Amino acid sequence: MASMAIGVSLSMSNGIRRGDDVARLSAKTLNLNQKSESSASRVLSTKRRLASSRAKRTVSKSVLFEEEEEEEKSKKNLRVGLICGGPSAERGISLNSARSVLDHIQGNGVSVSCYYIDAHLKSFAISSAQLYSNTPADFDFKLESLAQGFSSLSDLAEHLVSAVDIVFPVIHGRFGEDGGIQELLESHNIPFVGTGSSECRRAFDKYEASLELKKHGFMSVPNYLVQGTGVDESEIAQWFTDNRLDLDVGKVVVKPARAGSSIGVKVAFGVKDSIKKAVELILEGIDDRVVVEVFIENGHEFTAIVLDVGSGSDSHPVVLLPSEVQLQFHGSGDPEEDAIFDYRRKYLPTQQVTYHTPPRFPIHVIKSIREEASLLFQKLGLRDFARIDGWYLAPTSNISSASDETFVGRKSRNIIFTDINLISGMEQNSFLFQQASKVGFSHSNILRTILHRACSRLPHLTWYNYESSHLVQGSTTLKTSGDVQKVFVIFGGDTSERQVSVMSGTNVWMNLQRFVDLKVTPCLLSPSLSNSSGAFPDETESDLDNREVWLLPYSVVLRHTAEEILAECFEAIEPDRALFTSLLQKQVMEDLMDGLKNESWFGGFDITDELPMRFSLREWIKLASEAQATVFIAVHGGIGEDGTLQALLEDEGVAYTGPGVLASRTCMDKVMTSQALSHLSEFGVHTISKDVKRTDDIMHETISNIWDALITKLRCLTFCVKPARDGCSTGVARLCSAEDLDVYVQALKDCLPRIPPNTLSTTHGMIEMPNTTPEFLIFEPFVETDEIIVSSKAKQKLSWKGTRRWVEITVGVIGKRGSMRSLNPSLTVKESGDILSLEEKFQGGTGINLTPPPPTIMSKDALERCKQGIELIAETLGLEGFSRIDAFVHVETGEVLVIEVNTVPGMTPSTVLIQQALAEQPPMYPPQFFRKLLHLATQRV
Repeated sequence: MASMAIGVSLSMSNGIRRGDDVARLSAKTLNLNQKSESSASRVLSTKRRLASSRAKRTVSKSVLFEEEEEEEKSKKNLRVGLICGGPSAERGISLNSARSVLDHIQGNGVSVSCYYIDAHLKSFAISSAQLYSNTPADFDFKLESLAQGFSSLSDLAEHLVSAVDIVFPVIHGRFGEDGGIQELLESHNIPFVGTGSSECRRAFDKYEASLELKKHGFMSVPNYLVQGTGVDESEIAQWFTDNRLDLDVGKVVVKPARAGSSIGVKVAFGVKDSIKKAVELILEGIDDRVVVEVFIENGHEFTAIVLDVGSGSDSHPVVLLPSEVQLQFHGSGDPEEDAIFDYRRKYLPTQQVTYHTPPRFPIHVIKSIREEASLLFQKLGLRDFARIDGWYLAPTSNISSASDETFVGRKSRNIIFTDINLISGMEQNSFLFQQASKVGFSHSNILRTILHRACSRLPHLTWYNYESSHLVQGSTTLKTSGDVQKVFVIFGGDTSERQVSVMSGTNVWMNLQRFVDLKVTPCLLSPSLSNSSGAFPDETESDLDNREVWLLPYSVVLRHTAEEILAECFEAIEPDRALFTSLLQKQVMEDLMDGLKNESWFGGFDITDELPMRFSLREWIKLASEAQATVFIAVHGGIGEDGTLQALLEDEGVAYTGPGVLASRTCMDKVMTSQALSHLSEFGVHTISKDVKRTDDIMHETISNIWDALITKLRCLTFCVKPARDGCSTGVARLCSAEDLDVYVQALKDCLPRIPPNTLSTTHGMIEMPNTTPEFLIFEPFVETDEIIVSSKAKQKLSWKGTRRWVEITVGVIGKRGSMRSLNPSLTVKESGDILSLEEKFQGGTGINLTPPPPTIMSKDALERCKQGIELIAETLGLEGFSRIDAFVHVETGEVLVIEVNTVPGMTPSTVLIQQALAEQPPMYPPQFFRKLLHLATQRV
């Protein structure tokens, strides 16, 4: 369960003023004896606070923090070159990190230019809009026509010499963390953020890093280096024996020596399996050096951000509050999948992993982790910031019982460091921001602190137009002053897409809080008490009374899942855990201020230490009404999308985003959607035939009989199955045989959380299943579309055969009811099978969307007819505000075959809607896009 800090009551409404020392921090009092007020009394007190600061119903003039005023232009800005991409498999994550850095450092004395390095080390100057693509493959094939290319990396460096003052590299893995980009910049005397090239090389290579750890007296995991495919079996067998591992089933981790912290990591059992998997990694081209290391049993994994708050050549590393990484085992049936913190667990929010910040370790252990990680940072010569991963070993751990000779050293014998990340991930809820927010840093503040630290190494890089008053204040309380419009962003809920909902809501909140005339409060809709298992039932009056909504502080929002957020809310009011957290916070903040107190540029900590507030759903709606707040709905599925929440808000006169009650109900039910559109064929809008079956009936019938009946009724041999009322990617699968149907139904019977990749007869990715068995399933003919290939082999290009002439698109619609406008559609490219996976839709760095469809595939006339059809669909269904329509389109006629309509579409940082808004003229960047949706909410017909 994640923690929530409530102990240190710091006065940070305007940050700690320059020159304040650590004594001011220690003088603050602990207030840990607060009792939870009843919901009713809290509503009353909140209403009183709101009474003196009523906001007007109309949306005030937009003012973005990041926009530069005329007088700002006359000041000298620090020119930052942001470089992302790279040759590693993590280049998509690099794109997400770069976007986050751009969002939070642009403006207030900083101007940013963006650069991209592709998989073949070709370099380009790109527009900031391209950072909002889901993956580099969205634009790789058209870079030469859209971006300024450089003939070589040296040419890029020569350009940077005159174009920027400092480079912020955000390339994960190879070339970004192995010293490659650093060496290039050093050779041209270009200042940059982060560690130098030689230090990067030693720390990035996992085998070399382990030798460095031993050299400096730190514990490291026993390992064996495989180089090339000619592995000496007797030698590795001896290593197994030396480390007390069974030659046949001894459990080890096999991973590339020089890749990201989660790329290509596998679990192996025994000597032969280890060799096999090591050789596979080499043959796949991931790396030609592979490390085999002992699998740690009975250990507790952690990760810690180290921030250097020194100045000039003086290093002063401070370790923030570490995070414990707890893997959750949900019976996937694959011991390898369950064993490690892999790429999917790291970057797709599911309940397969839980983070705890601070860890649930004894306080002396956390102190040792912080001390040793700080010392390690110094010993390895790291700079500015880093993330260090490791394990806290239980007394029964297999590592702690290894020979003393393996761990000769003077450091703690129950803490072991494994990976050093020179450029930590910087997605919006990454460890960097989670841990920083726990000790008072907003996203902007921590990134600017890192940037200032790097600049301090070169005196001429000081810039003078940065003021502490420009910090985005991190308070999420309802106290406001002046003409400020209140906004409640609600996310979470019960459905299988609740984690994506958290991503959407967090992104909306972060973008809207940049406006000075908005007071934006993030709110979690927690699962209903009568339905803790997770799927949404038909709501009754009693169910709705049991629903709860939490108003969240800044740091709590940045959790990984809805369950983590809820757990942290409860921990915030649990005295012992709160005291534990506050003592650690106080120590970290004192350590930080010890280094930062004399830095004139430091504007202070800007995240206030607040309690989450709990209300019943009805109380929360009344609160929104009293505050004259606009509710931004980001709850996917369930009551957020089926008209229930909309009806409750309308009853209290509360403005909200998205379509109204009737349209929401119609679109949530896929059968009702088809019926509502069935008369539009003459206008080029078609629907797919459907057969709806009760799930319970299917489970008790003979599978072969059901399959034969489907073939007879739908007149096809391949079907798409999906729950009748659930999210747009949950439980969706292609069935090609009765055997596939049997596997699918058995997964429902067994309540499997997911169907592993390629379990069915055709290639597919991971299929996320509903949390509880859906009442009805829809079967419809599977529509064959033309395969589209985005290739970056040798030269980026786009190719397709075009034999069927149908392609799949997704498109946003925006506007008032009756005048909805289609954005530029995106052509969806399925990478892992015939059905778009949850990753391809929502996981950053995954999935390809071509916006708009390239003219080589769809003509301008066909695209225009397609958009007209989409607008007709929106008008017929009574959509308003914004929605997303998924459909197949004929590339010659522009005819549309509707798949489904999502009235609360995904709004994650890399969602396709953002790409489509940016394709508008003029482009709508995320803050303006979400502000536009707020404005439409107040203009509801």
